[in-house]
Amino acid sequence: MILIFAIAIVIVLGIIVLLIELIKFIIEYKEYMNSDYYHVTHITYWAMLSDIGKKGEYDTYQCLRALEGYKKFLFNCYIPKEDGTMTEVDAILLHESGIYVLESKNYSGWIFGTETQKQWTQTLATGKGKTRKEHFLNPIIQNKVHLKWIQTYLKDFESLIFYSYIVFSRRCELKNITLTSGNHFVVKRENLLEAVSRNAATSNMRMTKSLIDEVYKKLYPLTQVDEAKKTLHIEHIKNRYEHPATIRTASESQDRKCPQCGGELVLRVARKGDFAGNKFYGCSNYPKCKYVQSIKNRE
Repeated sequence: MILIFAIAIVIVLGIIVLLIELIKFIIEYKEYMNSDYYHVTHITYWAMLSDIGKKGEYDTYQCLRALEGYKKFLFNCYIPKEDGTMTEVDAILLHESGIYVLESKNYSGWIFGTETQKQWTQTLATGKGKTRKEHFLNPIIQNKVHLKWIQTYLKDFESLIFYSYIVFSRRCELKNITLTSGNHFVVKRENLLEAVSRNAATSNMRMTKSLIDEVYKKLYPLTQVDEAKKTLHIEHIKNRYEHPATIRTASESQDRKCPQCGGELVLRVARKGDFAGNKFYGCSNYPKCKYVQSIKNRE
């Protein structure tokens, strides 16, 4: 009898735990679906959870929601460059105190770097007291590029103030980050709200609601880039770091049109069949358009 009673208690407790988790999930799901992040990106809740980069962007947004004052958010903003390519900004906060350009980094381990180094270092524990070092592009240099082109794109707006924030995840430790210019901020996500609030309190900039709305209206279309252009951007980034000689100018890109549907021709690598490993140009509208062209026919 006692055993049956104990089992019943365990079952009831299990049901209560499941109900609590279900309620928690429903609350978090509804919060996400009502968030600015979802309304701008249209990324599903499950897709956000399964993508560490998108999860980091959403967490950054969550941290800044409590910032006092009128504000608007933009995510995955593809800013045009003068050579016809684009640069992608992870997140932009438009606030009364200015425009915050945020570069999100979801690294773990120890992080080392200076403002001027081309590469920063990530040190990871591998067990038994051993570590492994990985290198990644200086995120301040990345954000300098973002700042340059967003300032160019918004040149018709006078007296805007821009701030550069590099936001690292809670999973890492910023061991030795040396900043010298005073133009960039490097923080962990849990300290982001405090850092931005402190900056906002001392800023001489005061953007009006109408100005924030106007800048938002100007930038919002750049967050709604179609998948073909996103694919082209990703291929451009890969080519720039893996195959610098294949980078083309805007005038040359006019020749990268699919003769069948007019889509962009994107550099790809065959993964199957007799030509596995070979590079070719395929239509960005694949699988709707299956046009391919060998590199020899173009170079």
